[in-house]
Amino acid sequence: MNIKLWIDKGFEILLDYGPKLIMAFLIWVIGNFVIKLITKGLKSAMKKAKYDISLSKFLSDLLNWSLKILLIIVVLSTVGIETTSFAAILAAAGLAIGLALQGSLGNFAGGVLIMIFKPFKVDDLIEAQGELGIVKEISIFTTKLRGLSNKEIIIPNGSLSNGNIINYNTEGTRRVDLTFGVSYDSDIKETKSILMSVLINHPLVLNDPEPTVNVSELADSSVNFAVRPWCKADDYWTVYFDITENTKIALDKADIEIPYPHQVEIHKQN
Repeated sequence: MNIKLWIDKGFEILLDYGPKLIMAFLIWVIGNFVIKLITKGLKSAMKKAKYDISLSKFLSDLLNWSLKILLIIVVLSTVGIETTSFAAILAAAGLAIGLALQGSLGNFAGGVLIMIFKPFKVDDLIEAQGELGIVKEISIFTTKLRGLSNKEIIIPNGSLSNGNIINYNTEGTRRVDLTFGVSYDSDIKETKSILMSVLINHPLVLNDPEPTVNVSELADSSVNFAVRPWCKADDYWTVYFDITENTKIALDKADIEIPYPHQVEIHKQN
């Protein structure tokens, strides 16, 4: 009698929940297939747009898990399980996590903005947040720079995306700003000719834009010349150091004095 009762109860449950379970199973299978197509399409789109690999993986994983959570809720609802409380718990957990990771989420959002607007790319020389360096890596939360003294600089993407950024590579060329002072006894035209000759004879100095040499200041003990050669961005420091050295050699050969501070001692006679 009990066995028959249990069999009847089983058939009743099967008839009641069988169609729902089959429907839930079909929704799960089809849903997973659609999610794979969507995430695959997103990855392909980000690859074509040349998004950072780490950001691309993070976004595709985030979309994948978000859609799977939504799919689980739909499957549970199809079976007949109340999902209102489940959704409320998820919302509360999401809010708590969001508040706890507020700074990290800001950095993540900053990383996304950097990837979308691309104010710089890897190997660019940039100045930001008081730091100067070559971009080594753009990750989800931070950007790594290689400082000019080969030190690693890590800047949070949140502050980086909200601050001023100077990109020295965008235009492809840079102007090297140098100032040289000579004594007041020196001939200005001769000095200008020598300085310009140093610029013209350097193989990395560009002809277009043309280099310039001008008197910039009549200082206390020197006549200062603003020397402005142009070069490719990658050649900046080579040109900077070479022109500085070659100028000193050229001025010495022409017996043009470069003033330096003197200390004068006055002795009083009693």
